[in-house]
Amino acid sequence: MNERLPAVTARQAIRALERAGFVVSRTSGSHCRLIHARDPTRKLTVPVHSGDLKRGTLRAIIAQSGMTVAEFMALL
Repeated sequence: MNERLPAVTARQAIRALERAGFVVSRTSGSHCRLIHARDPTRKLTVPVHSGDLKRGTLRAIIAQSGMTVAEFMALL
């Protein structure tokens, strides 16, 4: 359950989420808003800053997407 997340940049996370069916709906400043193509109620925001996402932030993004950590890691 407490799998250690790898260091992931925002761009890598966005690509993995796109493989899971999310599409970028808009970008505002340094944040990217994604919406699931088949279920528009599944929305999430990814901060696009330099460097890697913090593990807590990445874990929250994964939880909002409705995936498990293992499913997300398979998409990387």
